[in-house]
Amino acid sequence: MIVERLELTDFRNYESAAFDLTAGVTAVIGKNGQGKTNLAEALAFLATLTSFRGAPADALLRSGAEAAILRATLREDDGREILIEAELPRTGRNRVQVNRQKLQRTRDLLGVMRVTVFAPDDLVVVKGGPGDRRRFLDDALVALRTSYDPLRLELDKVVRQRNTLLKQSGGRLSDEAAVTLDVWDARFAELGEQLGYARATLVARCQPMVAEAYEQLAGTAAPVELVYEPAWRNSGLGAALAVSRDDDVRRGVSTVGPHRDEVEIGLNGLPARTHASQGEQRTLALAMRLAAHRLVAERTESTPVLVLDDVLSELDPDRATALLANLPPGQIVITTASPLPPAAEPERIIEIASGAIVA
Repeated sequence: MIVERLELTDFRNYESAAFDLTAGVTAVIGKNGQGKTNLAEALAFLATLTSFRGAPADALLRSGAEAAILRATLREDDGREILIEAELPRTGRNRVQVNRQKLQRTRDLLGVMRVTVFAPDDLVVVKGGPGDRRRFLDDALVALRTSYDPLRLELDKVVRQRNTLLKQSGGRLSDEAAVTLDVWDARFAELGEQLGYARATLVARCQPMVAEAYEQLAGTAAPVELVYEPAWRNSGLGAALAVSRDDDVRRGVSTVGPHRDEVEIGLNGLPARTHASQGEQRTLALAMRLAAHRLVAERTESTPVLVLDDVLSELDPDRATALLANLPPGQIVITTASPLPPAAEPERIIEIASGAIVA
């Protein structure tokens, strides 16, 4: 699948713009603040209806506009054309259509178009807190299989309900509250076990791919470790919740479960978050994103669009050259404010100035 055309109306700094993309590499070039990342954000938004920059919906609309409209024309490997359209009003719910058919739920869009984004902020996957690494895993799971999206949403809901009950208990459970907590714990254990197994399987599959990608980018082999071994998986989440119940009641919060898990990332036998250099951390974060991209392409037989947003400027010349030499197959969009390295051989170049296409 490739995106052949992207059209934007009143999205971010674009009043009206259309971009013809191509199979292979498209380079989007422009000075900082011209709208390169906005283009990348639009591509990713049409895949998930969320901003990879974490921006609220109203920030996506051009100043003074009442609604933004995004359209992408896709071409499947078998030649079929798919049109995705999204209207983002300043007030009210987003409206999304696929081939002119209105979607009733956001999750129905998942899987129609897959996009992998690597941006400078992805450094948090290695350098940030446990929540950033959990989010990386869960986003990859949803890209692999859309059924993981309702699973994680339902799990989040159960955790919130359980925490509300714990807070309301005031440190002491009544008999009635204890019965209700038993119900939530049973559901929590069921969903948590499913997500925990999926995460563990994903980490095991990604581990060798991350190591291979890191070696390609760094130009040297280095022991890379990804470890996902939450203690509750040894006994089962139901048993772990029973053990932690008194502490949970006392503290008024759920202290055990997938919502608190950590993914440990090691490089050369040491924790990468605290011991790796920033260059190593950035290379490792990119290797993790490329590994997940490769896994999704292999398992779904539908290669996502790979968007590399301002990545070349964050890498030293050797690693930037290595990245360009080892790009995966499929459609790739690279945004850059810097001159393209000699190793770059894009099939198409789009130049942007102040939200307008100039060449």
